[in-house]
Amino acid sequence: MNILIVGASGLIGGNCYHFLKASHQVYGTHLSFDTSYTFKFDPVLPDDIKLLNKLHLDVIIHTGALTHVDRCEAEPELSYKLTVQSTINLVDYAKINDITFLYTSTDYVFDGLDGPYKETDHVNPLSIYGKHKLLAEEYIQKNLSKYFIVRITNVYGDELRNKNFVSRIVETLKSGNVVELEAPFDQFATPVNALDVARVFDIAISNNLRGIYHLGSTDFVSRVQLLNIIKRYFPAILHVKGVSTEELKQTANRPLIGGLISYKFIKEFPNFEFSNLDKYLSSITK
Repeated sequence: MNILIVGASGLIGGNCYHFLKASHQVYGTHLSFDTSYTFKFDPVLPDDIKLLNKLHLDVIIHTGALTHVDRCEAEPELSYKLTVQSTINLVDYAKINDITFLYTSTDYVFDGLDGPYKETDHVNPLSIYGKHKLLAEEYIQKNLSKYFIVRITNVYGDELRNKNFVSRIVETLKSGNVVELEAPFDQFATPVNALDVARVFDIAISNNLRGIYHLGSTDFVSRVQLLNIIKRYFPAILHVKGVSTEELKQTANRPLIGGLISYKFIKEFPNFEFSNLDKYLSSITK
């Protein structure tokens, strides 16, 4: 298979690239953060889209988006460009060339009143980020038959820049610095390892999976509980204070009781074993 990973210098895209290259011909792109294994590519630019003709692609995995939720709220035009327009352009290309399209979405398409969520639950995004992810989902479903969408949340894992919440904190703590953090006790989610997402994408490609699937790992925790799991490994230097979401005054509204239920995927692949925070932390703090 010839596979293009859009956003391969990021957390999910990077894990997908390194995992899938063992059994496929994989091409990775970046938009702003250059790596040794990616080429610069902007899916919003028609001339860049035309460059894909040289690759004779079977699969496109689109992991790129503006994922800074509060920035999306402040810069909705940029959010639309990076999240929705990029998807529209890639979907149109995939449709013309009969390419399978894989996409990463989010539990932010839900309002967080009654999570964790299954695939059939009613969507009702609260933020620009969630609304734009939903628009991208809807465009994919309307225009393609060969698509696979995974909704995920609170993604962590190995990453070149250590931008994700978990690895960034661990990197600081491993240097011996005392860290004091406030986190909401009333925001719940299902953190998932980016490597698990890559493994699921591999299964999706091999088995021609279609439709929307939720990936939620085995943890269902509040932000405070997540930090307290990390604290087990750094009890003396990580100090955690729980506060309400209202106290934080975040720009974008968050789904409070969010998270995702993986039942649909596990029903089809009952022997798939998700990682979890403890397993990941054990591997990187040895």
